[in-house]
Amino acid sequence: MALFFVFDDQFDGPLGQDPAQTAVVCQTMIDIVHGALPGPGADACSQAFADIWARSTDGAHPGWIARCAHEWEYYFATQAHEAIGRLRGTPADMETYLQVRRGIAGTDLPLSLGERAAGIHIPAAALHSPQLGIMRQAAIDVTFMCNDVYSLEKEEARGDMDNLVLVLEHDHGCGREEAIAEAREEVRRRVVRFRELALQIPALCAQLGLTGREAAAVDTYVEVMGVWMSGYHAWQTGTHRYTAAARVVPSSGPGYFEQVLGA
Repeated sequence: MALFFVFDDQFDGPLGQDPAQTAVVCQTMIDIVHGALPGPGADACSQAFADIWARSTDGAHPGWIARCAHEWEYYFATQAHEAIGRLRGTPADMETYLQVRRGIAGTDLPLSLGERAAGIHIPAAALHSPQLGIMRQAAIDVTFMCNDVYSLEKEEARGDMDNLVLVLEHDHGCGREEAIAEAREEVRRRVVRFRELALQIPALCAQLGLTGREAAAVDTYVEVMGVWMSGYHAWQTGTHRYTAAARVVPSSGPGYFEQVLGA
C-alpha cells in the first residue's frame, strides 16, 4: 500500500500532465513483471516494486503469477490514460471511466495479494465462476467508488477527471449532492449483489466437486474480498489523506515531497 500511494502521488505534478512520458516511465515498471530487473541507477519506485514482485511471487502458483502480472500491467498502463483525462479537462463517459478507473485504482491487486497472504489457491473453475467473478468485480468497484467520494476535493483541486462523482455530474447534468447520492447507490447495488452471490457459494463448491480443502480456500477467498471492502472503508474514513481538505496541495505545485519515479 505504501508503494501505491507514493507511486500515485508522483503523477501529481508535471509527469501527470504528460501521457507519452508517463507511458515510458510505466513501461519500465511493466517490464519488471515480465522478467526485467532494474538496472544500475534505477529509480526508487522501480527498485521497490521489483522487491515486492519478487517476494509476492516466491513460491506462488504459476496461474496466480500470470493473473497478477496482468493486473500490475493494467495498473501501470492506465496511468497514461489518466493523464490524457487531465489534459482533456472534462470527465469521460461512464464506460470509459470504468475502463480507466479499474486500472488506475489497482483495487484488484490487494485481492490477489490477499490470496497470497491467506496462503490459498482457488481452483480455476471456481475462480472464473459467474458468482466469484461478479463478487470480485463488486469488491474492486466498491472500494474505488467509495474512494472517489472521499477523495473528491483532493482530486478536483488537482484536475483529475477520473472520479465517479464528476462523471455522474457530467453525464446526468446534476448537482453535487445528487451525484454523490447516485454514487452511493452504485455502491449499494454492488454490496447487495455481493451478499446475494455469497449465499450461492456452498452449492457452487458442491456442484464443482471441490475437496474440503478447496472449498475452504474458496470460503477464505470470499472472506478476503469482504474484509478488503470493509477494511478499506474503515481506513479511508479516518485517513488525513482525504479528510483534511485544507491541506490539499494546490495544483500549482507537485503533490509530493520528492520525485522518486524515473523521468
